[in-house]
Amino acid sequence: MRFRLLIFVLLWTITRVQAQQDSAKTTLTLASIYNSNINYYGQVTTEKYPYILFNATLRLPSGLYFSGGGYKLLNFGPIVSETDLGIGYDHDFNDKITGGIAYSHSFFPSNSPLLQAANSNNINASSAYTWPWFKTDLSIDFAFGKQSDVFLSFENSKEIELGTVFGNSNLISITPAITITAGTTRFYESYLVEKSKKQHSNGNGKSGSAPGIVNGTTVEIVENSSTQFKLLAYSFKLPLNWSTGNFLAEASYQFSLLGNRKETEVKHQQSFFGLAVYYQF
Repeated sequence: MRFRLLIFVLLWTITRVQAQQDSAKTTLTLASIYNSNINYYGQVTTEKYPYILFNATLRLPSGLYFSGGGYKLLNFGPIVSETDLGIGYDHDFNDKITGGIAYSHSFFPSNSPLLQAANSNNINASSAYTWPWFKTDLSIDFAFGKQSDVFLSFENSKEIELGTVFGNSNLISITPAITITAGTTRFYESYLVEKSKKQHSNGNGKSGSAPGIVNGTTVEIVENSSTQFKLLAYSFKLPLNWSTGNFLAEASYQFSLLGNRKETEVKHQQSFFGLAVYYQF
């Protein structure tokens, strides 16, 4: 019942405001993204999972858009590790203020190693304000499924044009950004349980490694803090962009300080390297 109510509110909001959007053309954007490790709101697993993501987004003149995509973890399994479908709406209130709302649903295989497998649904509300010197983004996510979590992200970024190469249509730019992410971690409780079950079924568990116990840490201990709203990560990202016509290529580096210290084997200073290409029709 709660799920249907949330979807109704999302669709009602889109319907109420889409008539205000200025006329524009319909676009289709295709994206292919590689990253050296996957993270979920700044959190990572003990295992490193480089991945490739493919995505397509159809955006209508009203501001309404539809998206679909899939992850492939390069070192886990022969099949796609996650697929997702989404619907959303973006609106420009003026030259400085923008806002949006979106819903997405993800599909995971039963043996998924991803942290977000417990939260297959996500509702996002976001807003951005462009200052004279930088841009501020605020995003709130309600993720739910087997568990329910809330996340808040605050980001300041600045696009800096470095110039053109091989003609005026080839633009080089960087967009440094600092992001602070906070939220609850009920999803982590489910991840620990599933991880322990796999260790136990494979015969790799230590003594007492029954479901609910990982490296001697009981899930009950995790439960005591998983409902607390707390800092999850500080992140600094530096993307280098090259754009020409409808094509954009990006190389990025991200450094994160993680706030979740329940997994003692995880390094709490993480580096991520990414490559991405986008084409808009």
